[in-house]
Amino acid sequence: DTAPPRQVIRPEPCGVCGSRIRFGKAAVKCRQCQLLLHPKCREQCPSRCVSRPRHHAWPHEGVLADFAPAMPPLVPALVVQCVTEVETRGLTETGLYRVPGAEQLVREWKRRLLQAGGMLPALSSVADIHVVCGVLKDFLRGLKEPLVTFNLHPAFLGAADIPDDAACGTALRHVVSKLPPANRDTLAFLMLHLLRVSRSPDCKMDVLNLSRVFGPTLVGHSSANPTPLVIMEDTPRQSKVRGSLRHRLCLGCCQHPHPPSLPAQVVARLLSLPPDFWRGFVETEQENLVPM
Repeated sequence: DTAPPRQVIRPEPCGVCGSRIRFGKAAVKCRQCQLLLHPKCREQCPSRCVSRPRHHAWPHEGVLADFAPAMPPLVPALVVQCVTEVETRGLTETGLYRVPGAEQLVREWKRRLLQAGGMLPALSSVADIHVVCGVLKDFLRGLKEPLVTFNLHPAFLGAADIPDDAACGTALRHVVSKLPPANRDTLAFLMLHLLRVSRSPDCKMDVLNLSRVFGPTLVGHSSANPTPLVIMEDTPRQSKVRGSLRHRLCLGCCQHPHPPSLPAQVVARLLSLPPDFWRGFVETEQENLVPM
């Protein structure tokens, strides 16, 4: 139920398309949720009202919880929408997440999504799916701390370094459970997504390839400004990957001649955990995982 059109005094983004409604132009606002939009976008408005985000626009940077919804699963709408778009039309694209999208478009769409807050413009108009992948990676890279957090970074590396696969899996589950709820739910959502990507023969992105891409993004270093010594400690060391995981990743074959970095090894170990473990965090309440 929208109020009659009114003139905009302060330029604001449309809640549907994300484009700015300029000064003096007509706009309509929902009486219940206060959603502001172009008159022409009224037909594309969600059929039921959703709670307005805590901020009209998201901050340009912050920790993950700053972007998460109020109700579980605590996965930011931006992450949900990017993943949904990738799975809708990207699972036949070779090099998904490895092939870069146009940098200018990635920056522009990230800016639009952050400016829109919880009511995101549709990503179906982005012709190149690699741009959508770039937006997701850039959002995760731009957080004030990586998804595994600085505090738990050493624990993740230590758990991933356990030689026995069963003991490693138990330790990783324990460390994951210590994450802040938004980080834990978002990590689970991303792990399930990356597993689906790895199983697509057209993408040609196996677990190790995806781990190399997402290791620096999801795990990173133990501080925002790592010293050269810390960076050296995260360089590839093949001895860190042992047991059946090493066999599954085919580290000795010509396709992967170089061992992964320690952050990549952590992601590879996380992807080796059973999908049901990850589903337990995101399938208890699915409402927030339906893109708006």
